[in-house]
Amino acid sequence: MPRIVVDVMPKPEILDPQGKAIVGALPRLGFTDFVSVRQGKRFELEVEGEVTDEILAKARDAAETLLSNPVIEDVVNIQVVEA
Repeated sequence: MPRIVVDVMPKPEILDPQGKAIVGALPRLGFTDFVSVRQGKRFELEVEGEVTDEILAKARDAAETLLSNPVIEDVVNIQVVEA
């Protein structure tokens, strides 16, 4: 069954306290090469049958109206992943 993967990230101007907590913890765990972290969300929408342009448009609409908060988040990626 094919899946549509939607990635949502906080807008650049929005503070990301989870990302700040992660970047603070990384050096304590021995990961010293990273200076910034932004945490986002990933959604996987399974589709029966073929993923058409119409279904992708519906996925984008769902991503922009339900899966993300357009005031503070951007939909950064929508892609089809075969099963």
